[in-house]
Amino acid sequence: MKDSLKRNSQYSQEEATRLSRKNFLKAAGLGSAALALGFYFPAGAHIVNILAGETAADNEAPLVSLNAWIHIDTNGQVTLFDHRAEMGQGSYHSVPQIIAEELEVDLKDIQVSFAPGNRNEYGGQITGGSSTIRGSYKKLLKLSATARMMLVQAAANQWKVDVSTCYAASGHVIHKPSGKKLHYGQLVVAASKLQPPKEVPLKPVSEYKLIRKASRRIDTPLKTNGSAVFGLDKRIPDMLFATVERNPRMRGTVRSFDDSDTMKVKGVTKVFKVRMKVFNTWREGVAVVADSTWAAMQGKKALKVEWDDSNFEHISTPEIYRRQKELLSGQEGLIFQTQGNPSEVITAASTDAKLDVLYETPYQSHYAMEPVNCIAHWKGDTVEIWGPIQAPEMVQDAIAQEFSIPWQNVKVNMTFLGGGFGRKAFMDYPFEAAAISKELGKPVQVVWTREDDATQGPYRPGISYRCEGVVKAGKIEAMKVRLCGQNIGHFSSNDRSKPNGSASEGFLKPYTQSIPHLSIADVTFELPIPVLWWRSVYASTNGFAYESFIDELAVAAGTDPLEFRRQHLPDERVHKLIDKLEAVSGWKSRGTNKGYGVAITECFNSTVGQVVKVSRIPEGGIKIDKVWAVIDCGWYVNPDIIHAQVEGSVAMGLGAAALHEVTFTDGLVDQKNFYDYNMPRIADMPPVEVHIIDNAEDAGGVGEPGLPPFAPALANAVYDLSGKRIRRLPFSLASV
Repeated sequence: MKDSLKRNSQYSQEEATRLSRKNFLKAAGLGSAALALGFYFPAGAHIVNILAGETAADNEAPLVSLNAWIHIDTNGQVTLFDHRAEMGQGSYHSVPQIIAEELEVDLKDIQVSFAPGNRNEYGGQITGGSSTIRGSYKKLLKLSATARMMLVQAAANQWKVDVSTCYAASGHVIHKPSGKKLHYGQLVVAASKLQPPKEVPLKPVSEYKLIRKASRRIDTPLKTNGSAVFGLDKRIPDMLFATVERNPRMRGTVRSFDDSDTMKVKGVTKVFKVRMKVFNTWREGVAVVADSTWAAMQGKKALKVEWDDSNFEHISTPEIYRRQKELLSGQEGLIFQTQGNPSEVITAASTDAKLDVLYETPYQSHYAMEPVNCIAHWKGDTVEIWGPIQAPEMVQDAIAQEFSIPWQNVKVNMTFLGGGFGRKAFMDYPFEAAAISKELGKPVQVVWTREDDATQGPYRPGISYRCEGVVKAGKIEAMKVRLCGQNIGHFSSNDRSKPNGSASEGFLKPYTQSIPHLSIADVTFELPIPVLWWRSVYASTNGFAYESFIDELAVAAGTDPLEFRRQHLPDERVHKLIDKLEAVSGWKSRGTNKGYGVAITECFNSTVGQVVKVSRIPEGGIKIDKVWAVIDCGWYVNPDIIHAQVEGSVAMGLGAAALHEVTFTDGLVDQKNFYDYNMPRIADMPPVEVHIIDNAEDAGGVGEPGLPPFAPALANAVYDLSGKRIRRLPFSLASV
């Protein structure tokens, strides 16, 4: 993913396509008279005036690289072209909330449309890493404030008054002394001809009317009244439907197939072999094309395929962890980070003064509620894509490379996503749809069943951790961590001689200031199982190992676990978070062995601390009584969305910690659907109390950082209550 981001950032302004102002408006489907503003990506802060309501004789104007842009038409309608996907995380609402604040318009008056994939116009469009707000908010604020100032100046010019006597409110410019006012639509043509101001003062946080205020999401009505268009809802003229029977061992090939019964199914029109690119390998299957999804699925059930599963290993889960454990016992790995001499200190320490433990985390599936799907229309030397897609530019690159066409010839249209969690940032399913459409010469929607999605991957990798440490005088003297698992680095350019660059994700950086002897290493481990980003990426597994081990070191030191963290985290922001966590959870008055556990992790520039409270059930097992979460995400937009994201992260973290995992037997995935990949039910979900730290720091992520601390906090709570240390996930609360 990092390689792709780097590659995409290399496109210069000179390489951008040039369009006339007239054609730019036409391509956007907007009126001829408007004010539209954008900014360069990634440098930002270079505000440009693109459009002025002119005639067909207009001079040419360069199309600049835009990260996001706003359009205001002569009716005063404000349209935001959202360059990122909306998959439940709230960007469809948060981005307009930012714009409405500085532009001085009512949130209800902003219309949102998804922008097509085009890095030259919108810059990076990958929705991942909780990056939409933290990567764009400063530019969005400045862009909106610039538009407002130009509109105010246009009104002042029209009234022939000093601009300082005018102000903007609710989509109008008002003259304070006289009370005269004009709506933005009456000013856009004049405003678009002004030179944008170089210096734009932004509102202080204390003057915010929308930002940092709870408000109802503008996409909620669309999703409840059925008008929101998800990938599965999308239809285009003359579209066919397809399903694919894929090799259940993922890397096998098609030896032969018998479609005689399939072709008897009413509506089935064609059956043929198809290949799909998966990382640097190929997956084979047989496509069944029909006039409806139902017919295609019934035809697929009738299909008979003989697979060739030779020439690759058929792995089983016990063997995976046996190998990881063996490697961790015999290899030092590739050093990612080191200071002092941890190996020397650990070797010299007495047995009773050091810890040497192993943690194991499982493979996980994404299980987004909307199964994978995509529409493709091959049109000769171009292809157009519609669907729930997190990374349009990566899709463009993948299809362009394999089909030998320019990426500009691959048009990607984003729809709403019914959950993504990283899975829909992959390129396999659009690639497969494009291949099938090319074979047919017609548009086709390819729909995966839940079983397809569950058994084909890619998955979050299962990782083992060997953690060694020495405590001296109540403090950590040395700490050594080695992780062994598949790297989520699928690009062929990845240098396997270098350590995993995400080996320390989840581990708070201030720890490095207080641990004199520290090393983090990556032990290379490869398998023929496709692995991919999963919500919070490596922090979801690293956090469990690091924060569980910190707790074990605290016990060895005889120190309160929260106080132990305070002593080892010399950072004022983290101390404020600890103070808040301590206060809201009643940590100091909790008593001994009452089932309280704590963990603090860092993820995408945000820090989240959680306290989990558990108790015994009379009939046996443990229940989760409550979760207290404190998040420091710096500058933020909507507290309601933050609360929802943290609560959702806890639910997802609970499933991964105590309910489900992906296992393999002889190269086949064991879990096929919700009946054997159990999700948390309402009765499983504890109350979650979320608190946000207010400060003026740069924005961090929100969609993912709430997940990593839950599993270690839960495991630490179980230890506090029962004395049983959890070192492997998932574990059963019913049998603890």
